[in-house]
Amino acid sequence: MRNLFRIVTKSLLQLFFRVRITGLSDDIDTRKLLIIANHESFLDGLLLGCYLPFDPVFVVHTGVTRNRFFRLILNQVDYLAVDPTSPMAIKKVVKLVEAGRPVVIFPEGRITVTGSLMKVYEGPAFVAAKTGATILPVRLDGPARSYFSRLSGKYARHFFPKITISVLPSTAIAMPVADTAKLRRREAGEAMRRVMQEMVFASHPKQTLYSGLLDAVNIYGRKRLVVEDMKQIEYSYGELLKMTLALGRIVETNSLPNECVGILMPNLAATVCMMIGTSARGRVPAMLNYKAGAGAMQDACTAAKISTVFASRAFVEQAKLEADIAALKGVKILYVEDLRADFSLADKLWVITSMLFPRSAEQKISPDSAAVVLFTSGSEGKPKGVVLSHRALLSNIAQIRSIIDFSGDDKVLNALPIFHSFGLTGGALLPILTGMKLFLYPTPLHYRVIPEIAYDRACSVMFGTSTFLANYAKFAHPYDFYRLRYVVAGAEKLSDSVRTTWFEKFGIRILEGYGATETAPVLAVNTPMAYRTGTVGQFLPGIECRLIPVQGIDHGGMLHVRGPNLMSGYYRYEQPGQLQPPCSDVGAGWYETGDVVSLDAQGFVSIIGRVKRFAKIAGEMISLEVVEKLATLASPAAMHGSTSQADFARGETIVLYTTDADLNREKLSDAAKQLGVPELAIPRKIEVVAALPLLGTGKTDYVRLKTMAETLQ
Repeated sequence: MRNLFRIVTKSLLQLFFRVRITGLSDDIDTRKLLIIANHESFLDGLLLGCYLPFDPVFVVHTGVTRNRFFRLILNQVDYLAVDPTSPMAIKKVVKLVEAGRPVVIFPEGRITVTGSLMKVYEGPAFVAAKTGATILPVRLDGPARSYFSRLSGKYARHFFPKITISVLPSTAIAMPVADTAKLRRREAGEAMRRVMQEMVFASHPKQTLYSGLLDAVNIYGRKRLVVEDMKQIEYSYGELLKMTLALGRIVETNSLPNECVGILMPNLAATVCMMIGTSARGRVPAMLNYKAGAGAMQDACTAAKISTVFASRAFVEQAKLEADIAALKGVKILYVEDLRADFSLADKLWVITSMLFPRSAEQKISPDSAAVVLFTSGSEGKPKGVVLSHRALLSNIAQIRSIIDFSGDDKVLNALPIFHSFGLTGGALLPILTGMKLFLYPTPLHYRVIPEIAYDRACSVMFGTSTFLANYAKFAHPYDFYRLRYVVAGAEKLSDSVRTTWFEKFGIRILEGYGATETAPVLAVNTPMAYRTGTVGQFLPGIECRLIPVQGIDHGGMLHVRGPNLMSGYYRYEQPGQLQPPCSDVGAGWYETGDVVSLDAQGFVSIIGRVKRFAKIAGEMISLEVVEKLATLASPAAMHGSTSQADFARGETIVLYTTDADLNREKLSDAAKQLGVPELAIPRKIEVVAALPLLGTGKTDYVRLKTMAETLQ
């Protein structure tokens, strides 16, 4: 009877949900095997029972057995009903595993209501560690979008969504070494959480940005309104797809295959669509930093060998970029407004046909091919072109989604520029490709306006830098951010005063992260489930790291990383158009971040400073970021930036630039005593300025500060 039930049920599931299973091996050892899976819907048990090639025992909540319908289904399988509140529950599961039967358990305990991983309970992890069981992670993708789920987002629901079951390589959790059983249980739970996150990340599809957009269109529907910008138009997925096709066609018509073309556009929905459409039609979009000035844009075009730039005439006039555009040499500027007028009947028919068969519109492109070129900020020299593949960008999005429960009910406010990796990946691609709504604002510098937008548009997620978040807090009403669930800070170190202000004024805990343009960009971030103040969180799933000792620095080491989100390589000014793959002292395929970091026992990352931002004074290495921390403690309301200048007697001298005219060495000395910082870190020279020089991304322009310091007597 059970076999008949299984055959009939599997046939129905296959018919309606087109179930696909990947990674399943025929030689799985079922002795002391613990199968863990994410919990997306009431279908999950049926799917595992029908598609796993062995007969497992299901661990279920006693509350489930009270339901007559579920009791009927459970009678067709072997199960163990446990009460999670009972001290004997874990012992029962341990005995079951040690008896040799394969056991299925859902570590989340409950069905997700966000579509992402939720809280991972410690009990299943302790069972795995206690018994030494082999863990077989199984990722279910699709059931959450069915009417058998508990998702609140109505746009994610389908009657019969396609379901994928991904079986990942087996692993194990060793019993942690800790002083008490409570601590051992907690550390085992953390290990299980990381296994689950790795599982979710590793099973994401390998595709291109365009195919990722098409998946989002299919999941959420063409009528789903998703992006709003300063044109005060809310675009649906269907309209985004149409813009992507049309703008991709325009770029294709006016460029050569595989050509790297410049994009000089503001934070608009059309800019993101042009980028995706350009890459889908076999060209490589390069997002130019229009705030960097004519010289930096010229250097960027030289490095990436850009001869054609697509721009908006209205934007160039509004941003007063005419002089910068005129100064570019050897570059042809094409304005979208003029090209739109040349859009022929054949082009329009192609767009109409492609809207009917959108998969056919993409050229044969590998996920490892270049999706976009971004340029480093130039804070330490000439900008370099960072080539990011489709795989790198989508891997970083999958990594982020595996650790933070963003959902289709969220709305993102992004004012960070799209030419910056933080603004592109986190602020634009992440929401568009995962069903979140998005409001694009053209500049992060409107400190009074942005809090109003957050309030008026009921935004729940915001990305920003410490500098920008400090200014938003200064001008915002305490209720402006009432809907915000997550505020993620990156690109520069988060000031303690900013963290405190946001918590006290708005009741919001800022999640500080860390990354680089070269890593698409996120490497580590604090999350609601893994947070430690003063750190930038734990590394994302899939990231490998090595710390190499640095002479003169006692704690931590130079961070080298490798992962699926790593860049394909650099375009350098000295070798235009020649891709230089990543390579460091660790080996080929590794990237040296230039940052000295330390890791604690739980894997939380603390940034000690950039190697280039250390001053060698009397033989001692002094972090210039520590100097800025001293100044912030002594004068929290002001802005501070430190650099160094040559000193024949001491090697180097620290110069502090500040907007506080009352800041002196005595106040800095008091701050140093509070922090336990050596006296060598107290700057010899203090220069008062009206404002610190900033890059377009909000970072302090340390090249400019260094130049200013070199002219001092």
